[in-house]
Order: sequence, then C-alpha cells, then structure tokens
Amino acid sequence: MSKRTSLIFFVLVGYIVLQFLWWEILLVKQSDAIISLKQNIAALSSTDDKIILRDVETLQHKKTNQLYMIVGEGTVFLLILLFGVYQVRKSIKKETELADQKSNFILSVSHELKTPIAATKLQLQTLLKHDLEREKQKELLNNALNETSRLHKLVDNVLMANQIDNNHLIANKENLDLSSLTEQTVKRYFMDFIENHQLQLQIEKDVTYFGDKELLSSIIINLIENAIKYSTELADIKVLLKSDNSKIILEIQDLGCGIAEKEKEIVFQKFFRSGDENTRKTKGTGIGLYIVKSICDIHQIKINILNNTPKGSIFQLHL
Repeated sequence: MSKRTSLIFFVLVGYIVLQFLWWEILLVKQSDAIISLKQNIAALSSTDDKIILRDVETLQHKKTNQLYMIVGEGTVFLLILLFGVYQVRKSIKKETELADQKSNFILSVSHELKTPIAATKLQLQTLLKHDLEREKQKELLNNALNETSRLHKLVDNVLMANQIDNNHLIANKENLDLSSLTEQTVKRYFMDFIENHQLQLQIEKDVTYFGDKELLSSIIINLIENAIKYSTELADIKVLLKSDNSKIILEIQDLGCGIAEKEKEIVFQKFFRSGDENTRKTKGTGIGLYIVKSICDIHQIKINILNNTPKGSIFQLHL
C-alpha cells in the first residue's frame, strides 16, 4: 500500500470514528434532556412528595440505564468497526504483497527465460558463421544442450507450480529403485559439477521406494539447484541417500550462506526468496522450494532444514 493510499485510508477511518463519537455524544445529550424534562413534568404534576421522589428516582434510573445502553452499544459498534478496518487493511496489505511477489516472479521468469534462449542462439549462430574444429563444435553444442536443459527445467517448474495451485498435480506412484533414480537424475543434470568435484554422491545401493519417478526427480533437481544458487563461493555439495531400519533418508548438503532460523518456517512459501539483499541478487523465481514441499506433502515425506557444519544448510527428507 502506497503512502498516499495509506494516508487517505487513515483519514477516512478517522473521520468515520470521529463522526460516530460525535453522534453518540449528541444522542446521550438528547436522551439526558428528555429524561430531565420528564423529571420536571413529574415534579410539577404531583403534590405528594413521596410520589414525586419515586417518579424522579424511576426516571433517573431509566436515564442511567439508557446512558449505559447507548455507551455499551456504541462501544461494541466501534470495536466491530475497528476490527473490520483492521481486517480490511490486513487483506489489502496481503494482496499488495502478493501482487508485488507476482510482479517480481514474472520479471524473474522473463529474465530466466531470456538468458538460456540468448545463450543457445549465440552458440548456434557461432556454429553457422564459423568453420570450427570438431572439438569446438562439440563444446558449443554441449553448451547449447545445457542451456536448453535449463530452459526445460524452468518451464517444468512453472507448469508444475500452476498444477499445484489448481490441485491438478497427481502422483503416479510405482515401486522405484530410488538409488538408481537419484544417481541418474544427478548425473543427467549436474554432470559438470561432478566432474569439477563440486558435487559428491554418497548413495546406498538398492534403496527402494513407492513414489512418482518424475516428481521425486523434481525434488532432487530443485534442492541441488537451490544449494548451487546459495553457495556464495565455489559449490561444495553432497547428495546422500541411505536406508536405516526401513527408514529412508535423503540429504542435500551445502556449504553456502545458510538459512536463518526465522526463515526456516517460511522458506517453502511460494515466491519467497531467502536471505538478505546480497543473496536475493542470485537468480531464481521463488517457486523451487514451494514445489519441493508440495511434492513432499503428496508423498507424505517429512522435510527438515538443518544447519550444516561449519556453515551452510542440510535439507533432510524422511521417506
């Protein structure tokens, strides 16, 4: 809500409250005048002092009751009015924040879409314009494929977030070799990080799980991308999968900037970007962890965020 809108809002609310209080004061005065007039009439219409005293006391009692009634009803009305104003302001503020988040999301998605498209276009134009050696051609083609893969993941995330919002995301569960799925997913999308010793796999063999293959892959991809994004220095990420007494634990560990305790409860909210202004300069749309949490809920997977040692975060999933 802008400062100008806030000022107009508070001026209108203040005017309504003052008008209400003014009319309540006038009503009390008018009621008081009527009772006083009746008391005078009662005093003049009888010669018996006891009757006069009784009528005056009765009218005084009625006057007090009416005063309490007016003030009580007025107070209740005022409280209801103020509560309504508070709820309206709260709703407007929430809608404004959501609109700002959506606007930032659109800008982020637009930027994220343009970058791989521009990079792929440049690689292909270079191949067309120049007669390059075979190795250089392969390098450019691999770069173009990587950018296309990045674009594909982004589009998948946007479509999946829309399905979640409309309750259309359905898990097609089957018996899976989770060990093989995890290893294949990581190597398919993050082979460069493995070759550069920035990502390590510690995967126990023959771990099976009943779940949706595509959705579980999406969890792994989004958590690793999140770890890469917030690794302020050279990425050092570990992917661990182990089975312990029929319990399966999947962990994505990083040595990045970490997550503040107060943010651990809200980091899975849609459009939320963790960290201070420096970390928010990193690329991202704010829907990756939202998708992760939604898929975990569908599979009844418990997800925790732990502090890593000496720094960073551990996303721990209990399947």
